[in-house]
Amino acid sequence: MNRKELNPDASPEAAYGARLRGLREARGWTQEDLADRTEYSSVHISAVETGRKPPTLRFSRSTDQAFGLTGTADTFERQYREIKHGALLEGFPEYVKYEARAVEIRLFQIGLVPGLLQTPEYARALADGDVQRGAITPEQAEERVSFLAQRQAALVRPRPPMMLVVMDESCLRHAVGAAEVMEGQFRRLVEVASLPNWVLLVSPCEIGARRSFNLPMNLLTMSDLSVVAYAESQLRGHLERDTAAVLPLLTAYHQLQAEALSQAESLAMIEQIGKGTP
Repeated sequence: MNRKELNPDASPEAAYGARLRGLREARGWTQEDLADRTEYSSVHISAVETGRKPPTLRFSRSTDQAFGLTGTADTFERQYREIKHGALLEGFPEYVKYEARAVEIRLFQIGLVPGLLQTPEYARALADGDVQRGAITPEQAEERVSFLAQRQAALVRPRPPMMLVVMDESCLRHAVGAAEVMEGQFRRLVEVASLPNWVLLVSPCEIGARRSFNLPMNLLTMSDLSVVAYAESQLRGHLERDTAAVLPLLTAYHQLQAEALSQAESLAMIEQIGKGTP
């Protein structure tokens, strides 16, 4: 039997297929064995493994069930969504894998409420805006909202991560969607701030040049206490794991926290802006 050698570095689809073959063979299953467990033909499985057919959401979920991966952090569904989100900024799909395992997450955001804090309505309004501009298709908008919901769900664990969020004041003043969308988003911020594993702070405009970052910044502390940083511009994202590069960013984040309003003051500002008070 001719066996095609796989190169997982060739493309995201090739990496998916190579992983599928690797897990199947590790269990001693033939393609026919996996076909019996997924309701797909062995021909279809062969085509996915060799990259001749792209995976689908239904196939990925069926495969996860066959391998017992449903509900874990490394599902084929997650890998499929990363392929589907091929337009995501460089580094972001890899960042999300770290995010799902982090024990502490520090976020700084400018202009928009951080994704992990967005309500479905707020996220939908953002995605719909991109559709109207022609930046993405309606299908991609649906995937984007679903992908964000997955990231948020990954935070709900027996031992949830500590969440430290600093939002620039502009996040609160930039209206997204109808008035009721913003009202619901403000309520969500207040609710989150009451949770024991969340700290929510606002960086007011008046701190000026003392603001440590001029771009969004994510810092993840892992279980081994290593720290991973992720930052992005309009065009690309960058995941940084080198300690020498990450530690100055961690220091800058601590300085930003010191300049931000307290949580009580931050919630008061959220309430004032929510009511339309100057």
